[in-house]
Amino acid sequence: MEQNVKAYVGLGSNSPDAETMLNKARRRIAGLPRLRLTAASPVYSTEPQGFADQPWFLNQVVEIVPEACWRPQSLLASLLRLETEMGRVRSPDPAMRYGPRVIDADLLLYGGERHADPRCVLPHPRLTQRAFVLVPLLDIAPQIRIDGLPAASWLARLTYRLEGRRIFQ
Repeated sequence: MEQNVKAYVGLGSNSPDAETMLNKARRRIAGLPRLRLTAASPVYSTEPQGFADQPWFLNQVVEIVPEACWRPQSLLASLLRLETEMGRVRSPDPAMRYGPRVIDADLLLYGGERHADPRCVLPHPRLTQRAFVLVPLLDIAPQIRIDGLPAASWLARLTYRLEGRRIFQ
């Protein structure tokens, strides 16, 4: 088992209190037992994906170092519980999959682990398609590789525009 595994979590919200929600999510993650939150990217304002008729999101990525007692599945379960406790309600309507949300906490990477289990896919299945995740991930982990390629290479393949802390994609 890898020692000092680094895991990365994408946070997002487009609630009226989005900044507060990101702050609460970071504090709650940092409060999980036997892990350390070691870095947080700047917060970016990002264009909605997949369902455009909604407010823009605030997004960021945090780096955590879980102790060996954690596994990706248990971390993901904790993140899903955090979302529910913070008021996230998942719509049964597939058209609303990318709709508004009070908080989103996605497990993006867990060391170099790969999982195809539909309940815990790693790396996150849409990670390499999302500038709103890759840009802040590169802020805190500029040398990180995803599926053998530098994250910067994945980002270079995307059509997006960065204006200050605003990401258009």
